[in-house]
Order: sequence, then C-alpha cells, then structure tokens
Amino acid sequence: MIAPQATETRHWRFHTDLEKIGWLTIDTPGASVNTLSREAIMELETLVARFEDLASSDELAGVVILSGKDSGFIAGADVSEFDAMSDFSVLPEALRRTHALFARIESLPVPVVAGIHGFCLGGGLELALACHYRIAVNDEKTRIGFPEVNLGIFPGFGGTGRSIRQAGPVDAMGIMLTGKMLRAGAARGLNLVDKLVRHRDQLRWEGRKAVLTRKKSSEAPAVKKAAALPLVREAIANQMRKQAGKKARKEHYPAPYALIDLFEKHGNDWRAMIRGEVDAFVPLMGSSTATNLRRVFFLSEGLKKQGLKGAKFSRVHVIGAGVMGGDIAAWCAYRGMEVTLQDLDMERIKPALDRAKKLFQKRYKKKREVDAAMLRLTADPKGTGVARADVIIEAVVEKLEVKQKIFSGIEEQLKPGAILATNTSSIELERIAEALQDPARLIGLHFFNPVAQLPLVEVIRSSFNSDEEIGKGASFALAIGKSPVVVKSAPGFLVNRVLMPYMLGAVERVEKGESKELLDAAAVAFGMPMGPIELMDTVGLDVGKSVATELGHDVPADSKFARLIAEGKLGRKTGEGFYKWEKGKAQKAETPSHPDLAGLGKELVKPLVDMTEVVVSEGVVASPEQADIGVIMGTGFAPFLGGPMKARADGRA
Repeated sequence: MIAPQATETRHWRFHTDLEKIGWLTIDTPGASVNTLSREAIMELETLVARFEDLASSDELAGVVILSGKDSGFIAGADVSEFDAMSDFSVLPEALRRTHALFARIESLPVPVVAGIHGFCLGGGLELALACHYRIAVNDEKTRIGFPEVNLGIFPGFGGTGRSIRQAGPVDAMGIMLTGKMLRAGAARGLNLVDKLVRHRDQLRWEGRKAVLTRKKSSEAPAVKKAAALPLVREAIANQMRKQAGKKARKEHYPAPYALIDLFEKHGNDWRAMIRGEVDAFVPLMGSSTATNLRRVFFLSEGLKKQGLKGAKFSRVHVIGAGVMGGDIAAWCAYRGMEVTLQDLDMERIKPALDRAKKLFQKRYKKKREVDAAMLRLTADPKGTGVARADVIIEAVVEKLEVKQKIFSGIEEQLKPGAILATNTSSIELERIAEALQDPARLIGLHFFNPVAQLPLVEVIRSSFNSDEEIGKGASFALAIGKSPVVVKSAPGFLVNRVLMPYMLGAVERVEKGESKELLDAAAVAFGMPMGPIELMDTVGLDVGKSVATELGHDVPADSKFARLIAEGKLGRKTGEGFYKWEKGKAQKAETPSHPDLAGLGKELVKPLVDMTEVVVSEGVVASPEQADIGVIMGTGFAPFLGGPMKARADGRA
C-alpha cells in the first residue's frame, strides 16, 4: 500500500510505505540504461531535501534506491553531456554541487541502501558508495566498477575517496587505474558491496531488512589502510606509475598519472581525496585525449545500433580448424552458441579444442562453466552440422579455388535464412561467390587475430548482397559480443588494406639495415599498441605475404622476409620470425637511442593514414568516422588520437 507521500520526476519515482521506508527508483526516460544526467542530479537534490525533512519529523525510517531498468542500476554519468561539461566555467561548480549532494546523502540520519543489479558503473557506483549499505545480485549480469579511465578521466563524484575508504588504497586504486569491471562476488570481497542476493526480486526484501535493522557498511580494515601511510604511500605511488607506464605513456593518457598524483598527495584522508578531485579532474575533461576518447566511445556505441531487430542465432558451423577457424569456433561457444567445428580429420581439430579449453579456463571461474562450454563445441569432421546451423563460417587457407570448392559443396545443404560467410582476409567476395548458384547469399565476416581480444568484425558486402543479408551479418557479430563495421568488397577491405603499407614499409626499412627494435619502439611512442615488425610476427609472415600478394605488393624472393618464410620461420606461431619468441613474447635486443622516437613513429604510420584516406575516398567504408573506429578496433591505432582520419585532420598524423 502506497502512503500519500509519493513523488514522480522525469528520472525518479519516490514513495514511502506503511513502515516509513522510502523507495526511490531511478528510471531514465527514453533510454535502455540509467545515467546520472545534470537534470537527474538536480531532481535528486530536491528529493534529498525531502528525505531530510521527512527524517527530521520521524516520517522516514530509511531509503532504498533501486533501478527501474532491466539493464542495471546506473551505467554512469551521461557521457553525451561531457563536451558541454568540459567548459572550465561550468565543470568545477557542477562537481562541487554533486560532491555536496552525495555528502548530504551520506549524512542522512536514516539508513540509505543501494540495491544493485546489472551495471553499476562510474557515477552509479559513486552514488552507491555514498549510501550506507549496498546489496547486489550475484549473477553474471552484475558488473561493478569505474570505467572512467577509458574516457580519459577518473571518478569525479567522490568515488576516489569513498572507494579507498571501503576497499583500501591498493585495491581501490587498482580498480580505478584499470577500469576493470568486477562481478558481484569480487566487489563483495573488496568491501564495495556488503551483501549478495541470488535474484533481483530479493533486493526489495533485503533492502527493507537493512533499513529496519539500520545496517551500515564497515570501512576497510586497518591493515589495508596502512598502505596509505606517508612513506608507504610514496613507494606505492611510484610502483603504480611504473605499472601505468607499461600500458600507457603519460603524454598520451594523462588520467592515470593525475589520479596517482592525487593519491600520493591525499591518499591517507579520503575526504581530502574527494576535495582534491575537482582541481585534478577539470583539466582532464577538456584535454584532447578525453575529447577523442569520447568520440571513440560514441562511434563504438553507434556500431551497436546496426543489425536487424529480432535476429536470433543459436547454432554455428565453422569450416577450418586452424588458428582463425578454431578460435572463431571457441569464441562463439564461449558466447553461448552451439558450435560444430569441421576439418579433414580429428587430428586437425584437436589442437583447436585444446586452445578452446584454455580460453574457457581463462575466462570462466568455475569448472562446470568450462565443461558446459566444451560441450557446446563439437568436433565435426564430416560436416553434419551444416544443415542445422544458423551461421556457417568458412575459415580455411586464403586460396580462391579451395574456398569456392567448399561453398559449392555445401550450398544445397543450407537451411533457409542461414548466414553463409567467409572469413577471407583479402579476397573479393564476388570472386568466391562465382561458385554459388545464389551468389547474393555469401557475405564476409572477417575476424582478427587474436579473436578473443580484438573486438572488430568486418562485415563484407559484395555487389550481390542485399541490406537484409548484411544486417543479419551485423546482428550475428553483435550477438557474439563483437563490433561490426560494414565494408565494401575490395582487395584487403579496410583493415588489411591500411595495415599492409605500414607493415611492409617497416619491413623494407629492416631489409635496408634499420633496427627492428627501434622501429617498433617508435611506433609505440607514437601511440600504437605494438610495433609493425612485432605485428607482422604476430599476424604470421605467411599470412602477411599472402595478403601482400593479394593486394599487389611485391615480396622479393631474395628478401629476408621471403627467406624466413621459406625456412618455416613464420613468426610467433612457430617460435621465430623477425624475432625469436618465448612464452608468447618477442625477444628483443636493446633499442638504439633516437632523438625523436614519436616523430619517427609518425613517419612510420604515415602510409597507414594515407591509405585510410584512399579507402574512404573509394567508398570502401561509409564515412571517415567508420574508417576511424574500424582502424582503431582492427589495428589498435592510438585511440587518444581519435583514429587516423581525425589525427590527420588535427595535424597529428
């Protein structure tokens, strides 16, 4: 029964019940996820004033904050407002106002309980930490964390200090510096959550009990807080800078370093840490890094809006159990699909199954989850899975006649509506489709190595394809957690087309005697995740040569590149290429000194940027923005620069 004290604003619903418990529900209008927009925060200010009044007159026993969305609690602040908020005349006051609001929530004389399911990220976690007690649903959908570092900033609504108060300095800083999203159990282990429940419908009951028994979260134990003592804190901060330096250069990604500086200055006083957020946060929000990372975020989110509504997939058949085919099959099984994997015999399929098990063991926490995933992945030497599959993906060697033979042999077995796809990395679809009675049915789904790590799938459109076929391909990519970029069927498509001039240009310089270590270090100094020579080894020299030949690039028979291939030294997968590889790492000699590493890197990357412009001008992708997000996701091109086209426009590439 709802008491008379009921209020509804655009973003919040509030009522008190007969036990004087206040129920506050956030439900962002017209959105699938809740966000803390400026309007939502202003409405919350009004509501908190009401809580204060009700509490002072003994009409409120406590408040439980819940979400009205299936997707989760709160996904963070409203990123669409960030550009406007980066104005130095607006942002400091907005941050201080939110700090004051969250402090008022924390100071309420009655318990405030957060009931968390699904996403509780960024500003949503900061609001939850300002509550007195936190309950979370312990299932696979719950994710708790601070992803702000991925947008070039750090928590700015008091989350720095409150997370340190709850989890201790080392664990809290680790979460903020990595942007890692925690499962509910891990969050409970770090004291960010106080109680776990099995189902979302238990949140109300447990919230009620927490209010009536006046539950309050305890702070991190003294042994954890000891890491914030002055001399210890300085040493820890230096270690954090060293670790951050292995992943990101300060000039490229200043946010982690600014957060570490803030911790070193105020880490022993969580309230001072919160006060210090404003001065440290404001310069980051308006930086070119944060601006470009927001652009990348919106481009990435835009990819999720592609595809056909209602498209569903449950069975996948992969032909070819080599590195790419086997890893595509494993990824599909990991994402919940029933997968059959075909090759000539079990001897060829078994290594793929062994790699799949390692992936599952790495990704899953429990043996039963690993076992269930292995049951979803079935060896199928005879190809009996073709007729039942919703998606058939060919991933054999890059030879036109081999691919044509496979497709002509299975075309009549396909069920109506099934996706027929090739994972070709360079061959035009029209040529492969010549072997089919219905060439319009064949699309490209080009994955990237390593499949489990790289998010991009190029959905390749031939001159025969309809919008529906391409839409189904994009939908499938999204269904397995990948990001689809639609590209026109042209040699090399987008990513390989732009990568080859870059990698081959670097190989040519090595052939002329330049240091491969220096070239790789220069590319990393520019902002690439790895250098072009190490990348060639990672891709595989044989694959590199095949794509290069397909794109019309010459690989001289007397070159070191050709000799390595002839000797079977194909890179990482064989243990030696341009580098020797041990335990998955390239063994590098000392890097020679150079007066301008980043400048050399810019010179090395120029062919990639030039070719991206060509690809856009030829209409291989729909827009410069699509080229930027595709190249970032497919090559790791420096996200802080916003992509090759954005970097060229800004004069930075």
